[in-house]
Amino acid sequence: MIKVDKKSAIKIFERELNFIRDSLKNSENPFHFFYFTTINNKKPENRTVVLRDLKLDPIRLFFNTDFRSNKVNELKKNQLCSALFYDNKRRIQLRLNCEANIHKNNKLAKTIWDKTPLQSRKCYMAPYAPGVHLKQWEPNLPKKYIDCDPEKKDSELGYKNFSVIELLIKSFEIIELHYDGHIRFKLENDFKEVEFLSS
Repeated sequence: MIKVDKKSAIKIFERELNFIRDSLKNSENPFHFFYFTTINNKKPENRTVVLRDLKLDPIRLFFNTDFRSNKVNELKKNQLCSALFYDNKRRIQLRLNCEANIHKNNKLAKTIWDKTPLQSRKCYMAPYAPGVHLKQWEPNLPKKYIDCDPEKKDSELGYKNFSVIELLIKSFEIIELHYDGHIRFKLENDFKEVEFLSS
């Protein structure tokens, strides 16, 4: 039977932070994508997003999104949100409660935009905001660039729709599944105090 104390729990926490860091450059890492949940009129809304960066002290996650999207409108009304990561092979789940900050037309957004490849910039040139109802399906891309990347100058048109979401982690819960007893604990505030939970 496995035994876990607070010291070993902190090591598990640090291991998972390193695994998140690895996912930034490794698209095969299951933490490269995560589920992001917002609140819309007291109802949860969930979607998958791509992790773009991780910062420590304090712990923050970053992803990019269209400023016209529903998730941004929901975060404007309520900054509280959550992130969920799951690794099927290692049987580990991370549940993070967060507070979101929206970056648009500022230094951070511009720095990240400048590093965004043309293929990705094309998505922000979409004529319709994400989630708009269409009479019939059509690719939500500039017709001129459906089959190719945009020219650098034209791609700058997408910057007006570009934003970066920064998630300040308020609590970090880890569940590690084992046949002889799951490991589950949560860290909050300075992420040095461990609270064990039943599972």
